[in-house]
Amino acid sequence: MLLESLLTLGPTFIKLGQLLSTRPDILPPAYIEVLSALQDEVPPAEWADAKQVIQADLGDVDTQFDDFETDAISGASLGQVYRAAVDGEPVAVKVRRPNIEELVEADLRVVRWSLPILMRFVDQSRSFSLENLADEFAKTIREEMDYGREAAMLKEIRANFDGDDRFVIPSVYDSHSTDRILTMEYIGGTKINRIEELDDREIDRETIAENLQRSYLQMIIDDGVFHADPHPGNLAVTDEGQIIFYDFGMSGRVDAFIQDKIVEFYIAVANQNIDAILDSLIEIGTLSPEADRAVMADVMELAIADARGEDIEQYRVNQIIGQIEDSIYEFPFRLPKNLALVLRVATVVEGVCVTLDEDFDFIATATDYLTEQGYREESIQRVLEESAGQFRDAGESIVRVPPKLERTLDRLERDDQFVRIGVEDSNQVFADLAKRLIYGLLLTMSLFSMGVLYALEAPEASIVAALLSGILLWLLYRSFRGPRSIRAKPQFTRQSMRERREE
Repeated sequence: MLLESLLTLGPTFIKLGQLLSTRPDILPPAYIEVLSALQDEVPPAEWADAKQVIQADLGDVDTQFDDFETDAISGASLGQVYRAAVDGEPVAVKVRRPNIEELVEADLRVVRWSLPILMRFVDQSRSFSLENLADEFAKTIREEMDYGREAAMLKEIRANFDGDDRFVIPSVYDSHSTDRILTMEYIGGTKINRIEELDDREIDRETIAENLQRSYLQMIIDDGVFHADPHPGNLAVTDEGQIIFYDFGMSGRVDAFIQDKIVEFYIAVANQNIDAILDSLIEIGTLSPEADRAVMADVMELAIADARGEDIEQYRVNQIIGQIEDSIYEFPFRLPKNLALVLRVATVVEGVCVTLDEDFDFIATATDYLTEQGYREESIQRVLEESAGQFRDAGESIVRVPPKLERTLDRLERDDQFVRIGVEDSNQVFADLAKRLIYGLLLTMSLFSMGVLYALEAPEASIVAALLSGILLWLLYRSFRGPRSIRAKPQFTRQSMRERREE
């Protein structure tokens, strides 16, 4: 029903559904699983409409191209791709859907108007992610419609991999490209998730998986610009085992601060230092500082075990689910908008790598990459420098503390010491306690009044008191009820794949 509704609403909402499928900080796993199956199931626009766009931007089709196949080889929600030839060379021509800009802007206004209503039904931490999602979605879909930006990003990423024969990125034909049309070198290959075809061509799938992971580590950690839509439809493999990247409409940048924090996170994962993992997630803004560290440590241990391909016992999963549901704290995970595309890349790439090699060890590959690039040595050096600074600060504190302690003791002796205590009550514990106390007192008085009125043979008044008692009892009961948790079985990529194979 949800998928059908999104498909009916059109291109903008299909993109919104795809984006939501990568946001576990907003939706429960059951919805994530359904939305992850959402594809751009939109029939291509009529050739006559697409031809008008080409002629308006480039001129006559027959003049500009040696040959042009009018049947689209790929259709998506925002545009479609055709095969053609320029100066005898095969090219792929990506044409934006006619009048899609007005439709998208109208749909974005609907999303914006709906947001304040949705915010009333979610808690504060989820509203943080929901608001960021709206900003990110509007920015992302507008960027994806701008083929001039896509061409610039494609060129930059292609330059970053120049000379690396493990990867192939098509070149751009500037003479045949505009903001609505992108003409690229056509490179054919085998779709990366067609396992049997890759095996028939005797291509080493383990090497392909490792190279794919390394390419995204380079893009995110070193280059700061990355291809952000690595689903199997946008990845292929040549007969020589080179990885081909298609469709750079969804691409992003990572600033230096985020790059540093991602490196710290990966190093902490490589060292299996749970405290350091949680610290890095808090610093990067993904994990709430108020989260229960003991519970989140258990969650991280499970995540690391799954990333390493280890078997996870179901009773252990259920135990952690129970801990999370029994813990009284706000939803701990949130996703800043500058990390949303990075998270999408990490989850989708891991899924592709596991499809290629079911024993693929994401952590081992990341660890080897960090070691080869010298990041782990830099981290050790930084820790040593920080430790030296802490020792220096500790020495200075030792010198400063005795005089301060003596002054404090003198003030205590003169009864001149005051202590101020501020109580932080972000979860309104005291307010709830006061509410329950008042309800309890009023209920007691109402029950007592009902008994007295009944004894005085005033049935009408005693009925009113009974009704009031019932209302107060319901309010008191309601004040003790917490928000209902969503019971859902976590979706572990490898675990799910093993279960499906066994079935």
